[in-house]
Amino acid sequence: MVPLRLVFLGSDPITLPLLDWLADHARAQVALVAVYTQPDRPVGRGQKVVPNAIKTWALARGLPVYQPEKITAEVRADYAALAPDLALVMAYGKILRPAFIDTPRLGTLNLHASLLPAWRGASPIQTAVAARETRTGVSLMRIVPELDAGPVADVEPVTIAPLDTALEVERKLADACVPLIARNLAALAAGTLPFVEQDHARATFCRRLVKADGVLDFTAPAAVLAARINGLFPWPACVFEFDGQPIKVGQADAVAGASAGDGIGGDARGGNGGRAGEPGEVLGADAEGLCVATTAGVLRLRRLQRPGGKMLPAGEFLRGHPIAAGSVLASRPMPDLVVSR
Repeated sequence: MVPLRLVFLGSDPITLPLLDWLADHARAQVALVAVYTQPDRPVGRGQKVVPNAIKTWALARGLPVYQPEKITAEVRADYAALAPDLALVMAYGKILRPAFIDTPRLGTLNLHASLLPAWRGASPIQTAVAARETRTGVSLMRIVPELDAGPVADVEPVTIAPLDTALEVERKLADACVPLIARNLAALAAGTLPFVEQDHARATFCRRLVKADGVLDFTAPAAVLAARINGLFPWPACVFEFDGQPIKVGQADAVAGASAGDGIGGDARGGNGGRAGEPGEVLGADAEGLCVATTAGVLRLRRLQRPGGKMLPAGEFLRGHPIAAGSVLASRPMPDLVVSR
């Protein structure tokens, strides 16, 4: 069997476990002939221009790397010259036109980080967590002009645990790509893999996140706030202001069985003496985190970070930066992460 000539298009580290598997364990079935990824961008406080993780991986493997800013006629000609049998796309970050999609002999497939038709769009991992889903996954689909609407061949589900942030879920999804491709590769090579149209009436949509999404409205229920905090970590991350500083929250949950009047706390950081707290009022701290009243239930902030500091378990953070019971954290309206189409 002659290995498939495979081109990979991606720009995010979520694809690295699959790339490792393709390069190290699937060489009899596929030959990676090139990698397409986003151009180098400035990152960090110093805005230093650095290659992304996918380019770094490809160069270490001696693979050709292409980083077009735009898909021009010249880019399409160079792509066609690679004579790809199959293209695989995941988190590439560019819209591909039909002339590019149709170049490989066996077509262009996408790995989308949701169980389609749920969460089409730019932030499926974060939105699934924020929406309090208990299950998500990776879908193997054909690319069509409409966003994430192509027919699906197979999915690999993963669970979302109660304290999972988007970071943990992304790691699970990265690993899930490997068995998904492994069990379908032979049928892909033979051109016999069946694809099934999505139920478009059940589609849900999410948008690209922005930094302004990382706000908290303590008039929302505790369970809703905890899911949003976990879903938006590590970026854009939810913050609240205390003593003139933005405090980033890295993980949260709703305290089981607690209400805003339970008087959590009572140590040096203080309880509230059993008085019902108004939304945003700090009730004190328990062994797991800082407890804040909401309209429905108690929100527990489990990991906190101040500007210039490290993300710390709440107990460790509060020993150096106490937040007194009775303090009221300001609420800000939270933009909806779900969009309609």
